[in-house]
Amino acid sequence: MTATPSKADLRSAALAKRDALSDEQRATSAQAMAKRGVPFTILPGMVVSGYSPIRSEIDPAPLMRKLAEQGAKLALPAVMARGKSLAFRAWSPDDRLMMGPLGILEPSPAAVELIPDIMLVPLAAFDREGHRIGYGAGHYDFTLAHLRKVKAITAVGIAFSLQEIKAVPALPHDVALDYVLTEKKVFDFRS
Repeated sequence: MTATPSKADLRSAALAKRDALSDEQRATSAQAMAKRGVPFTILPGMVVSGYSPIRSEIDPAPLMRKLAEQGAKLALPAVMARGKSLAFRAWSPDDRLMMGPLGILEPSPAAVELIPDIMLVPLAAFDREGHRIGYGAGHYDFTLAHLRKVKAITAVGIAFSLQEIKAVPALPHDVALDYVLTEKKVFDFRS
């Protein structure tokens, strides 16, 4: 009998594949994803939160610019504290960002706080059930569970296609995604 790989093992393997991509492959993938866009209508004034890419994450900026052209208001997350919901602050592609507590670029605390309608979510790995493996801190699971008490939020994972794995060992507190977008495909998990 073979042991089921742990989330940590699956995360490490997926991140190693992602880290192996060249800068050119990353940039081409981000542009391909932006060109396809999202599989739903963006209404004027809808709030779309993205993220500042860290390590080898796919860059959501090209997609976010396209969504802004379609009328979306953009926001980026700010880490408040472990076990607290992320805050989302208004952002436009020309805004200067500052270094947050975890070394991630985020908007100034003076920026207006918004609650996203659509949340672009970074991830280490995903499966065809809409489950994701993040980085282990639980920021997005906690934030989605918390904010969905206030309003309906569409959670869209963004990743390179090579981050897809056979199965994520999901736990009850893990929040499934509504979609995953890659440079090659759109996965719709809402059914």
